[in-house]
Amino acid sequence: MKPSKHSIYRRFVKRAMDFMLSLLAILILSPILLIVAFLVRVKLGSPVLFKQKRPGMNEKIFLMTKFRTMTDERDENGELLPDSVRLTKFGRFLRSTSLDELPELFNILKGDMSIIGPRPLLVKYLKYYTEEERIRHSVRPGLSGLAQVNGRNTLDWDSRLATDVEYVKKISFILDVKIILQTLLKAFKREGVTVVDESSLKDLNIERGQSFDN
Repeated sequence: MKPSKHSIYRRFVKRAMDFMLSLLAILILSPILLIVAFLVRVKLGSPVLFKQKRPGMNEKIFLMTKFRTMTDERDENGELLPDSVRLTKFGRFLRSTSLDELPELFNILKGDMSIIGPRPLLVKYLKYYTEEERIRHSVRPGLSGLAQVNGRNTLDWDSRLATDVEYVKKISFILDVKIILQTLLKAFKREGVTVVDESSLKDLNIERGQSFDN
């Protein structure tokens, strides 16, 4: 069977485009990267970068890198305070403008991520996906994705994961370009961004009658 244009794009063109665009973006945005890194160091301290293990394509684990947006404030028992408390005004600005995501350009350059794809979620969520939802890991995770331009953090888990699967099934050059343009517009308008405490992400588990506790 002759491969479709979409499969050719997915298998050969998409990765080459990711590499070239991420390299170009790093070169163009290098002054902003340096300025943000300096401000994070001054306002939030060290380390400047936040690194966390996330599942990539075929569920291979990689270290996703972002600019730090929260302090390390802890309670009297030494436990970290809720995300919403540790998130500073400066950190909120980084998130609302998506500037905290810029270091992920290096993940894209390396090949761990793509410019457009399902956002990489926490490793501990892997065992809770349905077989259909696992399709989201058949492609590289993205800096932005279809779910991010259609509600971002405001979507419920079922809708968010279903949108990820929809993207994987419909991957095309035109769709990626549309998502890139919509992402830039939303970042410029600072739309669709909410502060999410990690504990709220347990909703995925609660809805399915399971527990995240090991």
